[in-house]
Amino acid sequence: MILRRLASGVAVLIVVAVLTFVLLNLSAGNVARNILGDQATPDAVAAKNAELGLDQPVLTRLGDWLSGAVHLDFGKSFFTNEPVFTAIGSRLPVTLAMVIASILLIAVFATLLGMLAAVRRGWVDSAVQVLAIVGNSIPGFVIGVLLVWLLAITWQVFNAVSNISPGSGVQTWVGSLTLPVIALVINGLASAAQQIRSAFIRQLDQDYVRTLRSRGISEREILFKHVLRSAAPAGLTVLSLQFIGLLGGVVIIESIFAIPGMGRLAVDATTKGDLPIVMGVVIYTVVVVIVVNLIVDIINGWLNPKVRVS
Repeated sequence: MILRRLASGVAVLIVVAVLTFVLLNLSAGNVARNILGDQATPDAVAAKNAELGLDQPVLTRLGDWLSGAVHLDFGKSFFTNEPVFTAIGSRLPVTLAMVIASILLIAVFATLLGMLAAVRRGWVDSAVQVLAIVGNSIPGFVIGVLLVWLLAITWQVFNAVSNISPGSGVQTWVGSLTLPVIALVINGLASAAQQIRSAFIRQLDQDYVRTLRSRGISEREILFKHVLRSAAPAGLTVLSLQFIGLLGGVVIIESIFAIPGMGRLAVDATTKGDLPIVMGVVIYTVVVVIVVNLIVDIINGWLNPKVRVS
């Protein structure tokens, strides 16, 4: 199963890379003009296009890019001449640290809330569902702005913007990423808790739970040893989707908090028409998604032998 999923992931990566490259190059506009400015002469623009290889047919450029990508050479930025691998490598840890911290917190609190709602029912269950509705209806950027206003400007507990730089210590990272992580957790917690609640309710209604209760096994053991394990695959699927959603959500959050991560890099590159950087961001994002899905499949196979056999 793992090899099959890995092969399908590679196929998806190739298809996404080819389609993205073709669409970007067909709709890029005059990149050389953006680099040189409006005052540049037509000859200077033509020379810049030739220097960047933009005067070549799209398929020729695609072949050259694929040839370099196979050797992990994604080219250089049109605007800064910085290698794509270096530009992304310096920003990827910031984004991954923020997303991984957020998903771990979402996993813990969503599991606790979902479990509590499924077991207690009543007003607790209603409160979790209301929380899910409210959480899904508030955009992430609104939560981010409110956190900046309340915790950074009014109470001055945290910095309003990030001051992460190369060589920054742990304290700087924690101080800069706390508010963004809180914003991402609040935005993703509600829906994850509701989905995990539903998974727990489905398991609690199964015959094996009634059988375990009839044998006198304690509710705590049933819940944490049996129900939690059986509901884990559904919860992991929800959390993997949340992880992928967070990779997209950081674009706005990084802009609000001035975090030097992948989101801001992607926005700046897209705005300027920096095609190599955009392609690099797309490829790295797809690779991260494939790896996350592969890890979830491995864990699900370990938790559920039926999945492993299939």
